[in-house]
Amino acid sequence: MTWLDTIILSIVEGVTEFLPISSTGHMIIVDAILNHDKTPTEAEREFAHLFEVCIQLGAILSVVTLYWKKFLDLKRMDFYMKLIVAVFPALVFGYLFSQKIDDLMESPATVAIALLLGGVVLLFVEKLFGKSHIDGEQEMSYKKSFWVGMWQVVAMIPGTSRSAATIIGGMQQGLSRKFAAEFSFFLAVPTMMAATGYKLLKAFKEHPEMLKDKDNLAMLGVGNIIAYVVALIAIKTFIGFLQKHGLKAFGYYRIAAAVVIFALMYMGYARM
Repeated sequence: MTWLDTIILSIVEGVTEFLPISSTGHMIIVDAILNHDKTPTEAEREFAHLFEVCIQLGAILSVVTLYWKKFLDLKRMDFYMKLIVAVFPALVFGYLFSQKIDDLMESPATVAIALLLGGVVLLFVEKLFGKSHIDGEQEMSYKKSFWVGMWQVVAMIPGTSRSAATIIGGMQQGLSRKFAAEFSFFLAVPTMMAATGYKLLKAFKEHPEMLKDKDNLAMLGVGNIIAYVVALIAIKTFIGFLQKHGLKAFGYYRIAAAVVIFALMYMGYARM
């Protein structure tokens, strides 16, 4: 990876992590464009995968910053317990199928199909669950928290979008559009922290030299800072847009992104 790759990918991560458009899908599009004339080594590919997961940590810390009153209010143990219930399915399935998920990350075709299907769902989700009414975690049961967490498991398929899956799942469980998005943000914190920690631990065991390289560490640090700042802006913008325009625009965007990936595959910029 070059420093230009680091900056571009970090901006893409910050913009797309909390939008229902799949940060993974966009990483694949951008990576294909940046590296279309290069043949990365195995070590470079391993670090690129590590980088793409670890910079999510910077993005999710923006949620803690924006919603710090909820995250640091120890009197709201009910809120923490519901997050734990919701994150549990992803921890279990993520651990059991981590290698399969990594393999799917190598498949632009999988990402494109997931983007396309998810885009179609977003076109109709308002009609299906538009009468959702739960506006806060006080009204949200543990059972509903668990089922939102099960929806998050679907997002382990690259291109699905963790944000899209949990927002759709939240609305299906009766959460209002705005609160479904906010709960999706909250759920990202323990989920992505666990994913980042697991990926770092795995890298430390299997490729310790990768984490001893000063350039790699510098790129991870800078990448997280950029993703954090950009995500702060993206979250505020997304909530405002969502309240005014709903999710349909993101459905059309996902379909367009899928077409772009198929086109890149056809032209040989991205492998099947």
